[in-house]
Amino acid sequence: MANIAAQRIKREFKEVIKSEEVAKCAIRLELIGDSFTELRGEIGGPPDTPYEGGLFVLEIKIPETYPFNPPKVRFVTKIWHPNISSVTGAICLDILKDQWAAAMTLRTVLLSLQALMASPEPDDPQDAVVAKQFKENEEMFRLTARYWTSEYAGGPNENQDFQRKVQRLIDMGIESDRACVALSAYNWDLERATEQLFS
Repeated sequence: MANIAAQRIKREFKEVIKSEEVAKCAIRLELIGDSFTELRGEIGGPPDTPYEGGLFVLEIKIPETYPFNPPKVRFVTKIWHPNISSVTGAICLDILKDQWAAAMTLRTVLLSLQALMASPEPDDPQDAVVAKQFKENEEMFRLTARYWTSEYAGGPNENQDFQRKVQRLIDMGIESDRACVALSAYNWDLERATEQLFS
């Protein structure tokens, strides 16, 4: 890794670890190996959102050209959010693309991602299915996002009905993640999800 990038990441890494603001927001950062090119981030689900109580893991890759180009960040933990792919974890956030500035830091990125979790932008989606549900039936979106938080991010589980529907599909031989995605996409309509999976 280029020297400038390595020195910058070391400094930013310390900044995140020492930041009280970051600690208050339940955000953590750790190195993978000792090269400073790969990091693992953790973001606690923001309060008063369907993600509350969950812990979301991020994969952060630092390019050779950092800080002149943004880090590559994706959600490892599955999440139901209009601006994050429910399949790959890819994120649609302007500062990770064309609005990046060399003055921005890993702290900026982590706090911005947590803010995005609290304020989805369905008009600029990464996941069209989730964005459609958010715009057409926000209550269903919230229930689904909360279920995914309990299923994948260790959040509190309170939806036995969704759990039973996933189990029905598992009993039919469908893998758990596929069952969850299909049901979520069809607003938990078991019949339509089953049709889609077996067509």
